[in-house]
Amino acid sequence: RGKPFWKHFFPRAQQTYPEVLGDVKFDDFYFAINDVRPSFIRVDADEVTYCLHILLRFEIEQGIIHKEIKVADIPGIWNEKFTEYFGITPPDDAQGCLQDIHWSMGALGYFPTYALGNLYAAQFYAKALEEMPNLHNEFAQGDFSSLKKWLNEKIHFQGKRYPATELVKEVTGKPLSHKPFMEYLEKKFSPLYLD
Repeated sequence: RGKPFWKHFFPRAQQTYPEVLGDVKFDDFYFAINDVRPSFIRVDADEVTYCLHILLRFEIEQGIIHKEIKVADIPGIWNEKFTEYFGITPPDDAQGCLQDIHWSMGALGYFPTYALGNLYAAQFYAKALEEMPNLHNEFAQGDFSSLKKWLNEKIHFQGKRYPATELVKEVTGKPLSHKPFMEYLEKKFSPLYLD
């Protein structure tokens, strides 16, 4: 959903789908793919609200694990918290507490890994941009080779040499933090909504 990426690929998308995108202006397209609004379904969520979906699930999981929430009470608690966080109430459990397969598989505690992935990605990306300030220009030309090389050397080639908490320190010089993710969101979405 990044602007440099779409600067390169939007003209190709227009050529491929002229009946849908032929008359669409780039700025309108970019805003549309980065539209921020509450959604019932986690996998359809935008980058800004996605972590709220994770927080909701994490809080309910904590309650289940600590025996503070009974399974039968999950739909009501889900809807109450969802309304509090998103300002909308799921119309049914299929769009609410039953939308994910994780709990039915017994995969409690898995959802936070998605949020951690966002935090790690933002911190690694911030470091990559610091070391290679021309990345966005390269992306706008369709060239992702510098980032791929950086990721291969700094992350992929390390394999299981370091636990994630050590790898992030090794690569970025800092422990994992929410700050790069928040800075990413602010830098990306402020121009879309505040300008």
